[in-house]
Amino acid sequence: MADQSSDAGADGDLSSVMGFSGFGRKARTFDLEAMFEQTRRTAIERSQRVLEDREKQELEESRQKEKPSTSRKQQPDSDDSDSDVIGPLPPPAQADDEDDNDDDDGVVGPPLPPGFMRSTADDEDDDDDGNEEDDDDDDNPVKKIPDTHEITLQHGTKTVSALALDPSGARLVTGGYDYDVRFWDFAGMDANLHAFRSLQPCECHQIKALQYSITGDVILVVAGNSQAKVLDRDGFQVLECIKGDQYIVDMANTKGHTAMLNDGCWHPKIKEEFLTCSNDGTVRTWDLTSEKKHKSVFKPRSQQGKRVIPTCCTYSRDGKLIAAGCQDGTIQIWDRNLSVHTKFHCRQAHAPGSDTSSLCFSYDGVTLASRGGDDTLKTWDIRSFRSPLNVATGLTSFFPMTDCCFSPDDKLLVTGTSVRKDEGQGKLLFFQRETLQKLYEIEVADASVVRCLWHPKLNQIMVGTGNGLAKVYYDPVKSQRGAILCVVKSKRKEKHAETLTQDYIITPHALPMFREARQRSTRKQLEKDRLDPLKSHKPEPPVSGPGRGGRVAAHGGTLSSFIVKNIALDKTDDSNPREAILRHAKEAADNPYWVAPAYKKTQPKPLFAEEEEEEEDDKDEPEWKKRKI
Repeated sequence: MADQSSDAGADGDLSSVMGFSGFGRKARTFDLEAMFEQTRRTAIERSQRVLEDREKQELEESRQKEKPSTSRKQQPDSDDSDSDVIGPLPPPAQADDEDDNDDDDGVVGPPLPPGFMRSTADDEDDDDDGNEEDDDDDDNPVKKIPDTHEITLQHGTKTVSALALDPSGARLVTGGYDYDVRFWDFAGMDANLHAFRSLQPCECHQIKALQYSITGDVILVVAGNSQAKVLDRDGFQVLECIKGDQYIVDMANTKGHTAMLNDGCWHPKIKEEFLTCSNDGTVRTWDLTSEKKHKSVFKPRSQQGKRVIPTCCTYSRDGKLIAAGCQDGTIQIWDRNLSVHTKFHCRQAHAPGSDTSSLCFSYDGVTLASRGGDDTLKTWDIRSFRSPLNVATGLTSFFPMTDCCFSPDDKLLVTGTSVRKDEGQGKLLFFQRETLQKLYEIEVADASVVRCLWHPKLNQIMVGTGNGLAKVYYDPVKSQRGAILCVVKSKRKEKHAETLTQDYIITPHALPMFREARQRSTRKQLEKDRLDPLKSHKPEPPVSGPGRGGRVAAHGGTLSSFIVKNIALDKTDDSNPREAILRHAKEAADNPYWVAPAYKKTQPKPLFAEEEEEEEDDKDEPEWKKRKI
């Protein structure tokens, strides 16, 4: 007993110190089997409750069907009564539809009762009755065209012949007949709408086509030369295709194109592969990792088996087919893995001799649209490729790269028309895909509409014109990002030299340890730098006196005057040359420094004749030899 009392006292002291008690008790044990049994019973009871609720709901539905008018009249009263109820919730059969839906959403286990589906359908019917205009918008594709607002990007003064948007829609690239490629960043631009970079990747060659890869990290540049280039997002060259041997007859044996390029595009699934077509009569695929040779060659042929020139090329949406439009009016389609024979062929797609300027597959991959140089727009079903589905005529085209594109919902087909100078407005036309009936048009400018692009993510339309403009059409409600980002930004003010470098707070009574250094304007700093000859690169003053540091002195200060002056000086020595040489003989003998030490062992001793002997010799010599020359 004493031990127990001492233990109790120790526990009391420890609990008063630590703040809790219960030391030395046995840990609680859990019976897992009992817990599982309790969970199973709870699930069974809940399932039974749900089944009972379902039966009551079905009974209530049958009563409502028998008396629909009565139930509708009593519905407001039931709502009022439900709002006045205080206590537990009524069963689902007596509650309104919204409470029923909330209860059923929380149920885990059996499937939802059919009443949930019925109420949802009723709600949809009610919404449809109240929003008939929304249905009209869905049925009418013209109302989905984002053309309420527009911005104009000044590329240059010549035709904008190429447009490209990256997959995210953040950057736009334009190329033109002025050989320039300009980069536009929607997120970085302000209301001035200036390009952040301009370059000439192909020197003096017109840009024919531009396109971002599916990942958006590189850009394909197709110009008027025979070598396509791949640039990164900042404009630095990543790849330049090799040039083929133009003296080889069979173009399949050359490593690259030998004539001017016409078109090119990236593979829609493989990020390293791209396609080009050229005036050498070939369509070639390339791999970004190997620049020494093409990947495969496709050679379009006429009906007589002669070579024809492809003017445009494209991949199908799944990347399995390669299509090319040729100068003889044919459209030829190959399997990407079989380059020998065509899979689909249409001999008289467009007028012979007219350049087919564009081919575009629909998003579902079934329909092919072709824009011909014969002023037509045609749609084709590749499953039956002999005759076009529909034809739109009277669409003037003066450029070999006038293109067409499908709307993001695949219901519209868009293309542009060309006009001569001061003869009208270039238009952007919208056709219904199924019938090619013209539904809508936009007058873009008093110049030709060459390029058009409808980005599916931004829901914005980019247009390139013949007078050097790139226009972007958008709708603030239906479109997102893109041009909307830069329009709302105010124009940046130019920085002047007189402005302060940063905000400066003047505190004249602050302690020295908290006082900030006084900020001076950049104008005063520029004046100080102007006085510093090193910073201002002050030119050297003219030399006065003898020249130094490689600079010529006075008398004109030029090298030619210095040379003339020195040449005019008479430096001839009329003294005896022998005496001039022997003048240094004694000094050389006493202090040899240059030549004598090197030949000390082998040098013979000099022997000079005496002066008397020389005088006698002079007497014997004739008078003419004594004279000085």
